[in-house]
This record gives sequence, structure tokens and C-alpha cells, in this order.
Amino acid sequence: MPDTKPGTHGHQPRHDVVPPLGTSFRAGRFGRMVPELTSPFAAPDDALIDLGLAMVDKKKSDPARDNANIPACFTYLGQFIDHDITLDTTTLAEVSQDPTAIMNFRTPRLDLDSVYGLGPRVQPSLYDRHSPGHAKLLLGRTTIGGKEAIKAGLPHDLPRNPQGMAIIGDERNDENLLVAQTHVAFLRFHNAIVDRLAGTVAEDDLFDTARRAVVDLYQAMVIRDFLTKICDVNDVEAVLRDGRHFFRFETFGSCGQPYMPVEFSTAAYRLGHSMVREEYSHNRIFDPATFDLLFLFTAKSGALGTDGVGPANKPTLPSDWIIDWRRFADFGATGVPLNLSRNIDPYLTPALHDIGPPPPVPPTTPQEKAMRSLAVMNLRRGVKMMLPSAQDLANFMGIASLTPAQIGDPGSDDGKAAKKHGLHVSTPLWYYILKEAEVLHGGAHLGPLGSRLVAETFIGLLQGDPESILSRNKHWRLGQPLHGLILPGADESFGFSDLLEIAAGGTATGELSPVDDPANQP
Repeated sequence: MPDTKPGTHGHQPRHDVVPPLGTSFRAGRFGRMVPELTSPFAAPDDALIDLGLAMVDKKKSDPARDNANIPACFTYLGQFIDHDITLDTTTLAEVSQDPTAIMNFRTPRLDLDSVYGLGPRVQPSLYDRHSPGHAKLLLGRTTIGGKEAIKAGLPHDLPRNPQGMAIIGDERNDENLLVAQTHVAFLRFHNAIVDRLAGTVAEDDLFDTARRAVVDLYQAMVIRDFLTKICDVNDVEAVLRDGRHFFRFETFGSCGQPYMPVEFSTAAYRLGHSMVREEYSHNRIFDPATFDLLFLFTAKSGALGTDGVGPANKPTLPSDWIIDWRRFADFGATGVPLNLSRNIDPYLTPALHDIGPPPPVPPTTPQEKAMRSLAVMNLRRGVKMMLPSAQDLANFMGIASLTPAQIGDPGSDDGKAAKKHGLHVSTPLWYYILKEAEVLHGGAHLGPLGSRLVAETFIGLLQGDPESILSRNKHWRLGQPLHGLILPGADESFGFSDLLEIAAGGTATGELSPVDDPANQP
């Protein structure tokens, strides 16, 4: 459930301090990918409110706005990845106007520290003390189902304390049920890799070897399966082949270490907000499950571990709420619906325009509605972070920008709002990224500006990590095998579905969907 207290999204209150224009920061901090652009975008708040409130998906159930190329699991994998690389980026759960901060408390690496924490020696509470070498991660057990009495004790929840709080490397991965179940999949994936390696390496080396194998495969999956879905594959290939032209941390004021570009964190990577559905076919029992219900089963919501609140009143997830991964990732399963993400475009589902606890009085004025609209929050945050206009950034990067007529299309509410305030000429970067994807690619993936920002950031973070697969395979390209992996073989095609299959122990119905396993039925 969204946290309703401003300033508590990370581990300390945020500050109204932005990265100075013209400066990039050393590792662990936020900075500017293009500090040369020292004239930030500016607009009256009323213009941002009008545009943000127009960015609503009025056809929330229209299958024409489903993205046939991106199953819904990638929406929440994207949020999981976000939590792996930064601890100061707004997520789907942000509910209030959010002051900015320059410190990134998460390492800007794709190293799964959100899962592993500081390791079994420093944070033993995350690990199974009864496993060989304490190498396995601890799993939580479910309680008996509430709507259907699926048996209790299934290892498909986050480990939790008696009050229901998750015992994991990053508490934000318990913000909603879908990202929590994604985290559980990574816990189970690591444990499955430990089982595969057991007996082949010394017990004292088992955790480190398994972690390296998991991180290698995770990084390969992020490039080959995730990045090539949300970006234009040609941009991914170009950055790998020709190098980065704009994310220049090696020589540009950051001591040779990657920082987190605000053009990425505050604009381009917020594409995931438009991919969220209003409802999901969660499993056989909850079909559909509303967006609000999927935020209910977390410790922050109070539905777990708090007396008198929620349908379970237990400190663990009810068994009938375990995810059916066949409905979120494409395994070619027959007889079950596949949830698709929504298109990458300027339209957010109505639930994201009304976030936070129900107010005493329903909002009526635009200003009141703006306080509950994630779209308005994102636009305001871009102004606070002093981002450049999309046109200035595209011109600097040598990318042809959309025309004012394309942005200010009178056939759409957002286009009319943009044109009314002149935002079709000088455009907020986050909105432009989404509009570009819609206009040029029908929402299937990012357009040239958004794609370049995302591809350079991800590939740069990997190239800046001396232990990553790209640092150890400097000349690697898409379509080539990645040599040097601890577990070779699957690396040429390894994707998120492969990770889920290994985590589940196979593709049988009962393994990918425990609620359908006859052994778990009442």
C-alpha cells in the first residue's frame, strides 16, 4: 500500500536540493547527463496541472491499448530493477509532492543488493541458517487462504517479522503485491542456483559463487529481454557497438564512476507509470484483481500483521493470493489469460490519478485533484529538478524532435492541454518521452530520445561496474554468447520467463501457479 507520509520513501527525509546545473556527481549521487544545458524547462503550475490531469486513460479496459509485445510482468520487473539501482527514484507508490534529493543510497549497479543486502555475514537475518554455508535466502510461508482455503505454509511470501514487515534487502519491494512476488521469485531463483551448485564448489564458497551466477544471468536478462522490449533494439545495439556519447561519467566530473542521471530517473525511466493496468487476472481465484487489492497485501497497508484490518489479519500472505506467473509472463500456456502491459503513451490508468488514502471530501477543483495525481506529481518534479525541455535535449543529442503539431494534437485531451499552454513548443521531458513513444511507435516501445536515454544509462551502469558482464566482455554484442559466466549455456537467450521457470522448479501448472496445484487444494 502506498506510504502516506511525505519524505519516507527512502530511509531518511529528502531535501530540496537539486544537482547544480553544469555538474555531475561522483558515484552514489544523482547528476546531469547533459550538464551543458543550463536553461531549464519552466512552466506555470496551472499548466502542469492541466496537462497532468489530461493524461488519463479513459479507455482503461480497451484491449487496443494493450502492448502485445510486453507482458505485464515487465511492468513490475521494471520497478524491481529501479529499486536495485536507486533508492531515491519515485515509484508507483508515491502519494505526495516529493522534494528532491541528490544522494542515491542504492549502489548505481545492477548487482541485486536489494535482494542480498550486505550478505549473510553482515545481515544473517536475510538468510537461511540451516542451508549449507548459509548460502540460501530466507523465504516466507503463507497462511491459509481466505476466499479459498488453499493450504498454509507454502514458500511463496517474503520473509516477515511477527508484525508482517518484510525482512528483505529493500523494504520498497513490499510496496505492492506484484513487485513483492517478483522479489520472491528472485529469492527462489537464487536458492535454485544454490541447489545446482551444491557439491561442485566448497561450502564456504557456495554463497559467493551462486550470487555471482545469479547476478550474471540477471544482467544478461536485463539487456536482452527487458531493455530490448522497452527500447528500440537498434539504439541498444548502437550503444553497445559505438559507445555512449552522453552518459560520460569516466571523464566528466564523477571520478570515473557512474552516477544516476536525473534525465533518466526523473523522466525517461518513469515510462512504467503508463504501463500499469487498472485490473489484472492475478490467479484463478482473483480474476480480476483490482489495482487497489494488489496494493492491499503488504505490510505497509496494515492488512498483514494488524488486528482488525484486512481479510487475513495474519502476518503473512494468504495462500490464495500467490501469483499465477502463467498470467503475467508468456509461457505459451493455454486456457489462462495473459496480462499485457498497457502501451507506453501519455495515459495513466485512473487509479494513478487518485492515489493515497481516501480524502474526507472528494476533490473537486483541479488543484485538489492535482494533489492525488501521479502525472501532475511527475511533471512538478521535473520542474523542481530543473530538467531541460525535451526539445533542447533532443537538439543537443542530435535527435529530431516531434513537431508542435504532433505534440499539440487537437484530437487528444493531452494534446489540447499542451497546446493551450505552449507546451507543444517547449515540452516537459517526462511527458514528451511518453508522447514520442505513442506518436512514432504506437506505444510499443520508447522513441529515439527516450530510448537513447534509457539505453545509455543501463549500459553505462554495467560498463562502470568492474565486475559486470559487460566489463568482463567488453566487445560483447547482442546475438553473441557471453563467455565467462559461471553457469553458461542459457546465456544466449536467457530471459525473465527462464528465471521464473527455474525459480518455480519447472513449467508445470502447479509450479508456476501453486493455487492450481491439487496438492494445495482444500
